[in-house]
Amino acid sequence: MLFTKKSAAEKREAFRKGLASGKLLQFPGAFNPLCAQMIERKGFDGVYISGAVMAADLCLPDIGLATMTEFAERGQQIARVTDLPSFIDIDTGFGEPMAAARTVRTMEEAGLSGCHIEDQVMPKRCGHLDGKEIVSTDVMVQRVKAAAEAKRDPNFVLIARSDARAVEGLEASIDRMKAYVDAGADMIFPEAMKSEQEFEAVRKALDVPILANMTEFGKSRLLNKKELEDLGFNVVIYPVTTLRLAMGACDRGLDAILKDGDQNNILDEMQHRRDLYDLLRYHEYNKFDESIYNFQVSDTPTE
Repeated sequence: MLFTKKSAAEKREAFRKGLASGKLLQFPGAFNPLCAQMIERKGFDGVYISGAVMAADLCLPDIGLATMTEFAERGQQIARVTDLPSFIDIDTGFGEPMAAARTVRTMEEAGLSGCHIEDQVMPKRCGHLDGKEIVSTDVMVQRVKAAAEAKRDPNFVLIARSDARAVEGLEASIDRMKAYVDAGADMIFPEAMKSEQEFEAVRKALDVPILANMTEFGKSRLLNKKELEDLGFNVVIYPVTTLRLAMGACDRGLDAILKDGDQNNILDEMQHRRDLYDLLRYHEYNKFDESIYNFQVSDTPTE
């Protein structure tokens, strides 16, 4: 907290420059602020904040039950601990177009570098589940226009996500995405593409930055960085990876305690206390504390 150096505006500017760099930006999902700090330490380009992960963290399914204020609070907590740009999922905008505008303004004020809004109906479903329903193109265009007009900082990146591929087919979904760009979207997020050819078709059809969602166990094959670079994509997110890793480790560790009666056989699988303290910057906080509070008051009055 005390040792981040970049302002929200500087992080947004860095995000814009990254999108224009021609390289693929990798944004792993952070399920909490500590995870975001680890993502920065590892040298990634940015941090993604998934709505599905925030809902899961509250032990809720990803069907629109978590609120805008809960999203904003977690987004602010994560954005404040890293000098990397971070962007957040805002589902369908939490209401009518005016609500979407308020949501964008709130996320900007929370220090985030961007957000994505989708064309599903509420209650929404996970983008890689069957049975999704989408709003008309006109309704989504209204959402995007309202969201775009709500921005104060022109470097705040508004991303329009389309779930139409699974409902209307690829060609219709591309037509929708073009309309979203015309409405003010800075980037497009084509959800649940089924092949590299579909990713390629979206890239060829649009002249704005494109985002690829490499979520595990979904509709899309997990393409590697080189493949996505060759396809001309600008950003890749790994939205649920860190949560799945953490929960998988918790599952195995708790089973081991039930089986063995202690943690001795799983110590090697844990993050050591010293590594946690290093990630938290205990030493730097202590040094800062000493510089403020460890002083002496002279007995001699001075002017």
